Amino acid sequence: MKDGVSMSVGNKGVVRLWLLVLGWLWASLAWADIRLLDEHKAAPGSQDISYQRYRLDNGLTLLLHVDHSDPLVHVEVTYHVGSAREVPGMTGFAHLFEHMMFQGSAHVENGQHFALVQGVGGDANGETGRDLTRYYETVPANQLERVLWLESDRMGFLLPALSQHKFDIQRATVKNEKGQNYDNQPYGRVREQLSAALYPPSHPYAWQPIGRVEDLDSATLGDVQQFFLRWYGPNNATLAIGGDLDVPQTLAWVQHYFGDIQPGPEPSRLAPQPAWLPRTRHLTQEDDVHLPLLYMAIPTVWSGQADEAAMDVLTDRLGGSRTSLLYQQLVKTGLAVSAGANHSCGELACSLEIWAYANPQQDPSLAPLYHQIQQILADPQLGQVSADGLARIQGRLQASAVWGLESVSGRMTVLASGQVLHDDPRYELKALQAMGQVTPEAVEQVYRRYVQQAPAVVLSVVPRGETGLAAAPADFVTQPVTAWPRAQGEPLPQRPVPDGQRAQPPAAGAWKGNPPPTLWRASLGQEIALLGSEQHEIPAISLLLALPGGRQAETPQTLGLAELTARVVSQGSVTLDSEQLSDRLQRLGSSLSLSVGQDYTLVQLSCLRTHLDESLALLQEIWQQPGFREADFARVKAQLLQSQAQAQRSPVWLADQTLARTLYGPAQRQGQPDLGSPAQLASYSLADVQAFYRTHYGARQAKLVVVGDITQAELLPKLAFLGQGPLAGGRGAAKPQPSHSVAKPGIYLLDQPGSPQSVIRIGRTALPFDALGADFMNRLANYPLGGAFNSRLNLRLREQLGYTYGVSAGFGSDRHGGEYVLSTQVRQDATAPAIKEALRLLQEYAAKGPTEAELKQMQQALPLQDAMAYETLGQKAGYLMQLLLDDLPADTGRQQQALLAGLSLTPLQQAAARWLDPAQMVIVVVGDGQALEKSLARLHLPLYSVAAP
Repeated sequence: MKDGVSMSVGNKGVVRLWLLVLGWLWASLAWADIRLLDEHKAAPGSQDISYQRYRLDNGLTLLLHVDHSDPLVHVEVTYHVGSAREVPGMTGFAHLFEHMMFQGSAHVENGQHFALVQGVGGDANGETGRDLTRYYETVPANQLERVLWLESDRMGFLLPALSQHKFDIQRATVKNEKGQNYDNQPYGRVREQLSAALYPPSHPYAWQPIGRVEDLDSATLGDVQQFFLRWYGPNNATLAIGGDLDVPQTLAWVQHYFGDIQPGPEPSRLAPQPAWLPRTRHLTQEDDVHLPLLYMAIPTVWSGQADEAAMDVLTDRLGGSRTSLLYQQLVKTGLAVSAGANHSCGELACSLEIWAYANPQQDPSLAPLYHQIQQILADPQLGQVSADGLARIQGRLQASAVWGLESVSGRMTVLASGQVLHDDPRYELKALQAMGQVTPEAVEQVYRRYVQQAPAVVLSVVPRGETGLAAAPADFVTQPVTAWPRAQGEPLPQRPVPDGQRAQPPAAGAWKGNPPPTLWRASLGQEIALLGSEQHEIPAISLLLALPGGRQAETPQTLGLAELTARVVSQGSVTLDSEQLSDRLQRLGSSLSLSVGQDYTLVQLSCLRTHLDESLALLQEIWQQPGFREADFARVKAQLLQSQAQAQRSPVWLADQTLARTLYGPAQRQGQPDLGSPAQLASYSLADVQAFYRTHYGARQAKLVVVGDITQAELLPKLAFLGQGPLAGGRGAAKPQPSHSVAKPGIYLLDQPGSPQSVIRIGRTALPFDALGADFMNRLANYPLGGAFNSRLNLRLREQLGYTYGVSAGFGSDRHGGEYVLSTQVRQDATAPAIKEALRLLQEYAAKGPTEAELKQMQQALPLQDAMAYETLGQKAGYLMQLLLDDLPADTGRQQQALLAGLSLTPLQQAAARWLDPAQMVIVVVGDGQALEKSLARLHLPLYSVAAP
């Protein structure tokens, strides 16, 4: 008996062993086309990223990074193609194709890519640069297989679904994007002009990724198809997957969905082509601006070249902070409103870029700025950085990298970019290490090699008709990018579509949920409420302190004083001026800033765990002992006045302010600009700022949030100073001031002669904020109409009609009131048709509300969307601050999800009928009045001409 039992157990063990062997053999066969190239394990607590790198037989590179801290995954497909792979006459194709990749593929219907990702609470998008194009999705971890199915289908099988209609619509969308972000934007054409002057017309960087309208107009469907077949093969792509993933299962999915995609032509790398200038080139550009801008570019190296790190250090010394030479000699002296420098690096070339906005209050001409910058660049002291100054720059740049690696999406972008551009996932991490090894001698060498006496492109952007303000007379004319003869070779063969294994999206796996951050509560003194949460993913801490001194604390006589006070307080303390404060923060790798909201001034501190004590000491000093120097006050006020004047040239700012003024009138705070009027802002003295500070910067009713790598027991003693001292008092938060609309429905037209685009706002006043009541129901009701990319409004106006680059609509609210605002920008000739169609959609939705299918989609997507909102320290801190400011229970999110889960159509239909009726809304249009007036009149609505705010 015993032998028999023993034999039985042994047989079972053999069977199990054979099953394991067979399973391993099956897995080996299944993954035979995936080879592990290398694996890197990061040391705990280091500024590094663990990953595994694989290669499929078809050439696809796969990067995997495991992070189980949050139940989400980030998928990124990066193609080694950008505008630099285009040729003259066919520019803008890479960016156009980014749009086309979201228009459906062999097994994905048009518009379904966004719908499938956002329908599960995820986020999807793409972006095109000079050297690469990337597509990405961040989704709950159980949706990984679905995203791989989506990405593989459009990588391998886009062309069967590509039609002339889709192509025409997306071409119109790209042209709308160019009109919105370049042609109708102050300074929007600067980079286009700068690149055309820095590089010869045949250089791949001579044009922008957005392309030339002429090239887009002449493009054919066949051109686009061939572009796809040339560049969008797996052998020209890197698939990066990071987050809460199972490696064996992920490998199996990648092989299943990507393994049968045929490669494209073998790509070749372009050799570096740094720019070269025989002499300095001066150009002048007229634009609808208030602040003249001087923009310079000096050719340097290329990405990966040995001198890149030293050039980055030199650039930071020149214009990277308040201690930089540009700030000291241009901004602090009042000659410039702002100034800075950036080392813009690409795969083929880099350039040192310098910019400065003239201060018209002192001298509107750019010539003095240009002269001063020339002196700075010619002075050998620019290249002579001290060991102490070098350490400060290195510390700041290296500390900032910690925050860049905070999210899994940030980590995967770093890995993928390094792989695509340098065949090394750790390239950017190594570059960061190289930054720490730069010596003062290396900085001096790159100064002499690339900057001293170097010719530059000097671009002056001046108000229209004021070319006399240019830095120097124009002596260079950019050459047009003329078309090359198109290749007449054999067209690339189409890729075959595989069998029906891809026909349906895969089912989602089990969702294990993602509860909101675990938090603890405390109080400091008798007034400060504190919420905290331990998070140990990175050795860093994020602190938010809300002081009850926002815009609602202002009176009609003190409009704009909250913003002015915050700016002055941030300039330093009694013992530290603004440069010394900047120096101390850089050494610590910390950031400290103040911003103003309706009810609170928000103090934000971010620091590494090792420098928390020193960073808190700076916070205490700035808050409780601000410097209030007359020179700082005068400079900050001048900057705000000039920024305010420049904002009045922005069509978007004009539309937003006109809508606010129309809805609320001048008697309510919401109807006034954040800074009030220029005359009022100019009238304030330093004594006014000090009085506002004394009244509103006390700790009474302040709110504090701390999230990061520290326990409650460790933290509380360090924060005792917040509840002590002469500032323990204060007025507290302003009482709610209920707002009301004074607007008459109709169209309010603000004339911008010659504008190629029209900015449109359609809106009305709504309810104050609540987390679970009628305001929450309004936000739910709007979601299918205007709350997502695949909303009714965006699908119709952008995807079907091609009127706009995008449209959104939603409710915004606080405890004083709320608004519903529909926002878009359209080409001039589509203004009246776009308004008519938007009003039709609003009317239809107000009459019927959402459908049952839209309700179900919301019930599936929104809980997952909320669950993904707590990944980074900043996201967690913002979530906790919302709980504190609105006095919400910790389980508010769960209550919202429960309400949504049990929701029927009736309350959503009632909310839509009550709040989304277009007859109760005003329409603001900022555009060319002469060109628009007749077409707007045909809408048969009251039409009012209004002046700029």
